[in-house]
Amino acid sequence: MNDHTDDTSTDPTTHRKHAAMIDRLSNLHQARLSTKPNPKDPTFESTQSFLTLFTTSKQSIESSLTQIQQTPNPDPNSDLEKISNSISDLEKLVAENSYFLPAYEVRSSLKTISDLKQTLDSVTSKVKPRKKFSFKNKPAKKPEPEPESELESKLQPESESKSSYTINDSPGFRGTENATLTKDFTGLEIREFVLSDLTNCEVKLKGRFRTLFINRVRNCKIYVGPVSGSILIEEVEGCLFVLASHQIRVHDAKGTDFYLQCRSRPIIERSCGVRFGPYRLSYDGIETDLKESNLYEDTGNWANVDDFQWLRALQSPNWSILPETQRIETVII
Repeated sequence: MNDHTDDTSTDPTTHRKHAAMIDRLSNLHQARLSTKPNPKDPTFESTQSFLTLFTTSKQSIESSLTQIQQTPNPDPNSDLEKISNSISDLEKLVAENSYFLPAYEVRSSLKTISDLKQTLDSVTSKVKPRKKFSFKNKPAKKPEPEPESELESKLQPESESKSSYTINDSPGFRGTENATLTKDFTGLEIREFVLSDLTNCEVKLKGRFRTLFINRVRNCKIYVGPVSGSILIEEVEGCLFVLASHQIRVHDAKGTDFYLQCRSRPIIERSCGVRFGPYRLSYDGIETDLKESNLYEDTGNWANVDDFQWLRALQSPNWSILPETQRIETVII
C-alpha cells in the first residue's frame, strides 16, 4: 500500500501539478480583476454581499409567509405561487454564487431554503380550503378513514430508503425498468421533475427545468435539457448522465459518468468511481433553452469537482476526468 503524504517537495509529479494549479488560480484571479463588474449581475464575488442579499430575500419570504396567515384570502393560490417563485429565485441565487462561497455557507444556505420550503408546505395546508369530504358506500363495520391533510400527503415516503430531500408530487418517471422514457417540453419551463427508482432505462427530456431530483437509479442513461436551478442526485450506480445546470450535487454515486455544463463547481459526497466530461447533448431548440437558462457558455466547471469528504490538498481518489478517447459523441435526442 502506498503511503500518501502532504509533502509535495519529494514528488516531482505532484510538484508540477501544484505549480500548475497556482498558475491557473493566479490567471483566473487576474482575469476577474480585469473584468468590470456588472452591478445588475447577481453573481458577485463577495461573500458578505451575497449574505446580505440572501438574508434580505429570506426575511422578505418569511414576512410574506406570516402575512398570508394573518390576512385571510378565499383564493390564496396566487400569493402562494409568488412565495414559491421567490424561494426558487433564492435557490438559484445560491447556485449561481456557490463557486466562490465557502462550503459551509453553501450548506447553511441550502438548509435555510429547505426550511423555507417546509414552512411553505405547512402554510399551504393551513390557508388552502379543504375539499369537502363525503362518505362512500362502505360496509358499516369498516369506517371511512379520515382524509389526510395536503402536507401529510406530501410527506409520505415513497420507499424505506432515506433521502436528503422530500420529493413532492411533481411530474416525473418513477418505478420503471427496461424502458425508454421521453418527454418533450420544448419552449416550456417545468418547475420540478423527478426520476426515481429506475433500472436499465434510457431517459430523454427536452426543454427547460427549474429543479431536477434523481434518486435510486441503476444502469440508466439519462439525457436532460438545461436546469436553471439545481440538480440533486442520490443513490445511483452504473449510470451515464448528460446534464446542464447552475448547481449539481451528487450523493452516494458509484461507477457513473457525468457529462456536464454548469455555472458552479459540481459537488460530490460519499461517492466513488465517478468520472466527468463536457456536456454532449443536442436537440432542436437546445441553444435557445441554454441561453434562456443562462447556461449557454461552457465555464469548464465540469472539470472542477468538489469532494466534500476529501479535505486534503491532493486530488480526490473518488473522481476523475474522462479520457478523451473514452468520451461519448454528442447525443441527439
